[in-house]
Amino acid sequence: MNYHAIIMAGGSGTRLWPLSRGGSPKQALKLAGERTMFQNAVDRLLPLFSIDRIAIVTREEHRAILSAQMPDMPSNNFICEPEGRGTAPAIGLAAIHLRRKNPDAVMAVLTADHFIANAEQFRKTLTAAFQVAAKGRLVTLGITPSSASTGFGYIKQADLLEGTGNIPVFRVEKFVEKPDAENAVRMFESKDYCWNSGMFIWKVERILEEFKHLMPEFYEQLLKVEKAIGTSSYNSTINRIWPEVTKETIDYGIMEKSKDVAVIPVDIGWTDIGNWSSLYDLIPHDDCGNAVRGPHIGIDTNDTLVLGNGKRLIATIGLKDMVIVDTDDAVLICPKNREQEVRGIVKKLGEKHMREWL
Repeated sequence: MNYHAIIMAGGSGTRLWPLSRGGSPKQALKLAGERTMFQNAVDRLLPLFSIDRIAIVTREEHRAILSAQMPDMPSNNFICEPEGRGTAPAIGLAAIHLRRKNPDAVMAVLTADHFIANAEQFRKTLTAAFQVAAKGRLVTLGITPSSASTGFGYIKQADLLEGTGNIPVFRVEKFVEKPDAENAVRMFESKDYCWNSGMFIWKVERILEEFKHLMPEFYEQLLKVEKAIGTSSYNSTINRIWPEVTKETIDYGIMEKSKDVAVIPVDIGWTDIGNWSSLYDLIPHDDCGNAVRGPHIGIDTNDTLVLGNGKRLIATIGLKDMVIVDTDDAVLICPKNREQEVRGIVKKLGEKHMREWL
């Protein structure tokens, strides 16, 4: 079997500050259950893959913490970027490493910050996607929308291409950037759109052909890195080349411009844990709509996320639709509708050289 999985685990998780930090990024945290996000991402793949067929793309500074969480993972399965340059370069780097091992491989690109409630259905869909990708198509998994969300990109599906094990596969008509509220409602009601999950399946040679055609300058940089794989000059080569790589997403760099792209819509209990609202949705709510972890007592407090560190009681009065996150050395308090501005806090901490809180 030539099927392999790549887990993208290099994000910084700035929208989940102060829980997610440089030394404890969100993928290394226990946000949904007793296992970390990274461990969950590996666990749900193990029924399909032996662990040696699962590779991790991350930053060098995160290798140690992730390796400690998965001690059975072969050390050379960690593919490290000197610095993050976006999803397109990360995927390209994984692809050249996999090509050196197995030029005929079909790879699934997954991420470590997704929560998937129905892991069995996810694996069935992934198996079907591999069969389609093996024929040369670029395949993406689309999430069946549960609301007219403005927080995700959308994929418009066209005609039915085929079905694999009762799982329908559609041709992609177009990718749509995150919409405004009016367009989100229109797309949700049309039933012709799904959310862009950021999960992809394709043959290694096919995606590298797309890089060669659509991102030729980056492809030439990849070839230089690939030539150094397995040699004593690899680290110096990638450290020299990677800062020069243009930052780019796989969606804009490749998927929106490619032909013969297929989408498989899925309903697998998927959540992209990228902000506090997404975590609020996952945690069970009390009778007042509050999602609470840790000691809390509230009066007239509703629809609020309260995350304690277990050492202090958090007491609230007269709050609604708020976020409260208490860690050992920092506390975040903000309205839920302003949670996207948490990145601004992280930026200010850097500007003021207050790095002990980063």
